[in-house]
Amino acid sequence: MSFEPSELILNKDGSIYHLNIKPEDLAPTVLLVGDPGRVPMVSRHFDTLEVAKSKREFITHTGTLEGKRISVISTGIGTDNIDIVLNELDALVSVDLENRQFLAHPGKLELIRLGTSGSLQPEVAVDSLVLSDYAIGLDGLLHYYESEWVQRADIQLAFLDQTHWSVMKAVPYVVAADMQLNERLDSEQVVRGFTATNPGFYAPQGRRLRIAPEDPQLLNRLTAFRFEDMRITNMEMETAGIFGLASLMGHAAASLNCIIANRAQGAFSKHPTQTIDRMISYALERLVGS
Repeated sequence: MSFEPSELILNKDGSIYHLNIKPEDLAPTVLLVGDPGRVPMVSRHFDTLEVAKSKREFITHTGTLEGKRISVISTGIGTDNIDIVLNELDALVSVDLENRQFLAHPGKLELIRLGTSGSLQPEVAVDSLVLSDYAIGLDGLLHYYESEWVQRADIQLAFLDQTHWSVMKAVPYVVAADMQLNERLDSEQVVRGFTATNPGFYAPQGRRLRIAPEDPQLLNRLTAFRFEDMRITNMEMETAGIFGLASLMGHAAASLNCIIANRAQGAFSKHPTQTIDRMISYALERLVGS
């Protein structure tokens, strides 16, 4: 199979279109951050910095920390951007870009989201760290792919029933993190969680400014949902897309979020930058030390 120029788009220098990087620029361990400004917050911990490239909101720094090669890439906000980033990262390790052919032995990436999030449960405190075991995507991205085999239909059906989900919205999908990667990131310093990935920041997360939301009780329905011993711990805008696409592509994915808001209590962190720094340091220590 050979990819046409309209399907696999490359820049003039042979780099992948949006990320603007080549296979040799990418490390096997990739930290995904939403905010482009968070990339240097991560890479300043590196012992060496060998790659610093950018295009639009996508900034990539690659370097080494204690001999381990790591990339950090900004994705921007939302699973629409995650669709771009993960497909292009996968192409860098699975396609011979010069010949536009699949590699006989594609690479496998470790993809770790380092994000910010709001908690739904009162006990998931502001400034805590949540390591997601599962994510529920309320955005619909994964339904554009042949993906039934990575979805937890039992949890999805329970969610539809308990929340009285509107048929006018995308059908939610539930996907799991890579449990081996999660065990490397786990400790008593994190809360194991179930993350909701929303397609927007305002009405899709139960906020109201000027425009009335379709479901004024959305936040309460998400908070009240239960499946066996699981409840939705936190909300953000990328994790489910990362878990779903990574599973389909054969990569390992994890998501670590620092809680900067508690929606149940109406609280917001008094020192979010310090909490983000602590999350970054924690993730790097666990990845390098494991």
